[in-house]
Amino acid sequence: MKQTDLLVAEIGSTTTVVSAFDQLDSDPVLVGQGQFPTTVAEGDVNIGLAGAIRDLANNLGEEINWKRLMASSSAAGGLRMTVHGLVYDMTVRAAREAALGAGANLKFVTAGRLRRTDLIKIKDTQPNIILIAGGVDYGERDTAIYNAELIRSLNLNIPVIYAGNIENQEEIRLIFEDSSNDLYIVDNVYPKIDELNIEPTRRVIQAVFEEHITGAGGMERIRELVDGHIIPTPGAVMEASILLKEELGNRVCADIGGATTDIHSCTTESDDIRGILLDPEPEHKRTVEGDLGMYVNRMSVLEMIPDKELTSRLQVTRQEAEALCQELPPIPIKEKDKAFIALLAEQALKTALRRHAGVLKEYFGPSGRKVAAMGKDLTAVRYFIGTGGALTRLPNRIQIIQTALEEEKRMELLPDSNI
Repeated sequence: MKQTDLLVAEIGSTTTVVSAFDQLDSDPVLVGQGQFPTTVAEGDVNIGLAGAIRDLANNLGEEINWKRLMASSSAAGGLRMTVHGLVYDMTVRAAREAALGAGANLKFVTAGRLRRTDLIKIKDTQPNIILIAGGVDYGERDTAIYNAELIRSLNLNIPVIYAGNIENQEEIRLIFEDSSNDLYIVDNVYPKIDELNIEPTRRVIQAVFEEHITGAGGMERIRELVDGHIIPTPGAVMEASILLKEELGNRVCADIGGATTDIHSCTTESDDIRGILLDPEPEHKRTVEGDLGMYVNRMSVLEMIPDKELTSRLQVTRQEAEALCQELPPIPIKEKDKAFIALLAEQALKTALRRHAGVLKEYFGPSGRKVAAMGKDLTAVRYFIGTGGALTRLPNRIQIIQTALEEEKRMELLPDSNI
């Protein structure tokens, strides 16, 4: 029997993957991996976990044992949240960044006072957590209180996190007193103008996720087995990214999946950009592109690729490419399918990076032409990390990343192609 230090389980929405690691105290090595379809539909995710462990043992040629088990999960839809703040470019944006950084799947975001139609949409969304923000500390109070009262009236049996004006905290406690909602109050995500305070809210979201959300059948048993916390899988990627920044410095991570492409950046802005940056950006930022998946959304990615690229790279017409794309398997085996997936991945990565990164904007003031920076500055990034099937399994995965970074940058604040 193979003895290892650590087994890590990722209980995904469609697939459960286990990875075995050894020699954690000296020179850590990945011993092997196994996978099995996630068994939410069967009512017990432990079935899928056991299947993935059997697959790992089969790949290793012997049974396996481990000293510690850790887990992340995006099963049963992951962490679904709604966010409600005061102004889109201020408190709403800060709350949104905190939720995304925690690994949330944002289903609904509002600014200002909630309307009746908003309340209907909140109920229809069936969120796992509701986040209320609004007002800098000792600033505007009424909007967050008004929204809290309306959310309380919905009688939803789900956790509510308040991360707004600290003057409202006692009022918020009274509103949710004797309600069916578990209430969590944290520091303001936007305490002052142009100041983001995301980390406390991000941590609480992940703690609430583990306490309340890991409710897929059998998850309680897994919680008993694991050492540490069960967190949302995108949140686990962000945690790893933060740790890697401490060791390597400024870095960006791209996770190209079957349904989305996520970009996680952990970087400070360059000295040149800091002086012309209009609005603050979080040091740790995550964006999710729901139209850039390699399987679920592959047709939308294909539409972004010019005809000349299809002809020169794959020697197919647009019509032929659409037919091939429809028939692509989730895991490509044939060389032509791998080539097709590689082109899709390249396009998804180029697009996701440009949506994540900021830009330089020219404007004219009293003294003439000026340049300002808006959004996340990636020019100081020195390391690029790729994850997800396309960027870890395809033979030309390095070329995919290099090509995406070599594209003409124009006014975009993207990493240098030589990182």
